[in-house]
Amino acid sequence: MKIIIMDDEQSLRYTLSEIFSFAGWDPIAYPNGREGIEGFLTHGADIILVDYHMPEIDGLETVRLIREHDQEIPILVLTVDERQEIADRFLDAGATDFALKPVKAPDLIARVQLHMRLLYMTKAVQANTKVQNDVFVTKGISKSTLSYIERYLTDCPEPSTVEEISKKLSLAVPTVYRYLTYLVNNGKVQSIPSYQKIGRPKNRYCWI
Repeated sequence: MKIIIMDDEQSLRYTLSEIFSFAGWDPIAYPNGREGIEGFLTHGADIILVDYHMPEIDGLETVRLIREHDQEIPILVLTVDERQEIADRFLDAGATDFALKPVKAPDLIARVQLHMRLLYMTKAVQANTKVQNDVFVTKGISKSTLSYIERYLTDCPEPSTVEEISKKLSLAVPTVYRYLTYLVNNGKVQSIPSYQKIGRPKNRYCWI
């Protein structure tokens, strides 16, 4: 499996390359989005990691440009910023998920494996039905990831928090929150306030 890494920090490019090589994959690292996009268009890839803050072209614009050429390839964003508004901007641009810095090898490997499985599942369904549907249901919502979360919720006997779903599915918290909001707005999932002894209530989610 070929993985493209785009990050302006040399030490992180080295660390990520070592992690992926240890996992038996083929990493190719680029110091910025412009070179990374050129490398992707020339050599192709199975998955892409994009840093948020980069010179020349930032991560957000890099994701947008990649999606102009390829609607299916999983794109994971590397960031230290956990704000939901930042996550929403990346998901709108076409990002698939997030990997928070500092990077933890087991978490990153699990995310890469997950998104490759989801992509293979989507392609298998398309091949079997011979119908090439759009990969995105709506802006920022991937069919494969949406189906993955839906299956978890339909099988889960008890309402779950965003954090619990994130941990179970190896998806970033902002990603899970975005999809749950979509499902709530479409009447498929119910949000239930769960009152804690201390602090504000935390919502739990269940399939309707």
